[in-house]
Amino acid sequence: MPRPPVGRDTTLCMSLSGRPGNFGSRFHNHLYEAMGLDFLYKAFTTRDLSAAVGGVRALGIRGCAVSMPFKEACIPLLDGLAPSAAAIESVNTIVNDDGRLTGHNTDYAAIAPLLRRHGVAPGTPFVARGSGGMAKAVVSALRDEGFRHGTVVSRNEAAGRRLAEACGFRWQAEATGAPLLVNITPIGMQGGPEAEELSFPEALVAGAQAVFDVVLLPSETPLIRCARALGKTVITGMEVAVLQAVEQFRLYTGLSPSEAQIAAAAAYARS
Repeated sequence: MPRPPVGRDTTLCMSLSGRPGNFGSRFHNHLYEAMGLDFLYKAFTTRDLSAAVGGVRALGIRGCAVSMPFKEACIPLLDGLAPSAAAIESVNTIVNDDGRLTGHNTDYAAIAPLLRRHGVAPGTPFVARGSGGMAKAVVSALRDEGFRHGTVVSRNEAAGRRLAEACGFRWQAEATGAPLLVNITPIGMQGGPEAEELSFPEALVAGAQAVFDVVLLPSETPLIRCARALGKTVITGMEVAVLQAVEQFRLYTGLSPSEAQIAAAAAYARS
């Protein structure tokens, strides 16, 4: 059944990001079309977060994905937090129920299934680079999945120490080797100032068993390319994006797409 023509009754969903991309718009709109839903998704950025979130409420926008650098800054503007967001004080999804805005974190929900899918055991020691909102989601998910031996590495010592201590891990300024390496920074991000850089030295990648890079674009970051060339297990940011976007879709629409529909939407979003 085709999606109805856009009209006054169309439900709008959106995203807010410092660097808007096309993945969310393409993924969600493909599913709306496939399932015949009168929904429309559009990506935005803003220099006035308070006004933007106020617009979500005032205009009846059903859902809003939240990316860097707004995941923590948006919290005081909301009416409440779901357990997934409250536990880590980071929001990547806002759901609007008749003017009441609730923050969720679907990034957090995506991490454990991905680790299990790739056979990364909870006892695996890890080093995670990053201390922002996405880092909170990933490191908290590692803790809650039973990982007990971890180190947080970050340029921002205060934020890194807070995250490490909150989750029961260590902080240090420079990365050392571990069986699992996790990049939760913009290093390697397409269009960024460090787009061609490795977030971990090649020698550390060579000594690892698995490498996880949350950067979405490109899906084959310098770190992922290096890890593949060395025969390591890899988990990409694209995989995270798909799982968390499916959960957003469920929150916005109340419906669950089929595995075939998810696969088709993901392939379209990557193209």
